[in-house]
Amino acid sequence: MNILVTGGAGYIGSQVALDLARNGHHPVIIDNLSKGHRAAVKAGRLIEGELGDLEFVKNILTTEKIEAVIHLAADSLVGESVQNPAKYFRNNIGNGIKLLDAMIDCDVKLFVLSSTAAVYGEPERTPITEDHPKKPTNPYGFSKLTLEGILDAYDRAYGLRYISLRYFNAAGADPSGEIGEDHQPESHLIPIVLQTALGLRENIHLFGTDYPTPDGTCIRDYIHVADLSQAHLLALQALASGASSNIYNLGNGRGYSNLEVIEAARQVTGKSIKVVNAARRHGDPAILVASSERIKRELRWNPQYPELKTIISTAWNWHRNHPQGYQPN
Repeated sequence: MNILVTGGAGYIGSQVALDLARNGHHPVIIDNLSKGHRAAVKAGRLIEGELGDLEFVKNILTTEKIEAVIHLAADSLVGESVQNPAKYFRNNIGNGIKLLDAMIDCDVKLFVLSSTAAVYGEPERTPITEDHPKKPTNPYGFSKLTLEGILDAYDRAYGLRYISLRYFNAAGADPSGEIGEDHQPESHLIPIVLQTALGLRENIHLFGTDYPTPDGTCIRDYIHVADLSQAHLLALQALASGASSNIYNLGNGRGYSNLEVIEAARQVTGKSIKVVNAARRHGDPAILVASSERIKRELRWNPQYPELKTIISTAWNWHRNHPQGYQPN
């Protein structure tokens, strides 16, 4: 199939595009390179541009004979969304609607959405299932939940079928070592820990050591980026085979504390990794762990890299060979 991948020069998008090509599909990538990297695109055609440009998107859908869209282009920093909600609503909701409108105009009606566990807010129970109450505590989570609601309306009105994938914590790097995680600024725990191991940071700040968890630090659900990518391919396959619209969690089904992540990184890297205790960050839940039983049961998703040390090892392989990340675009 000819697949449009929005945000396909980003961390997850570049993995999805590469895996699409590995499985015989033809990815076409739209990215404005505000966060993505030209060097991360190892498969498919990269077209630089803006999703908010309706005619630009419609032209690509038509000329490239696009049959389905995988939508990963979004602003995704929780803190920034609190400080600048308008940016998140314009991009994640406004440009999302423009993309959907372009698809309807061009009769493209298969859509896979990169969503987030942030739609749930503070968990009332763990592991979190898809029917858990949705009470996002920040504009980022609200923007994704809103787009899911819009998708439901577009399905009912226009027959646009979708699968929304609610990510927990993406981590790791492609086992080939070709692509990996490079954010500016970096906000994710595992790459920050590995940057500390490389000597690029003096230490890592541990935000909160008094949570109601076994070691006092937050527990999170880490999923390997290649397993995440595989779920997109399965979602695409299901839609192409006539499946109805649906929503799935994507996580490992078990959590690791911040201290467990740091200790695993010490073992993988052989480095000491200095830690400085710091105060809790506002809004950080103690435990976030997914139930991914629905996607395992219905789409036969089977994670290949569930172990924390494996996830960190693949990330370490990329980071030590790309200590400064990708070269400038």
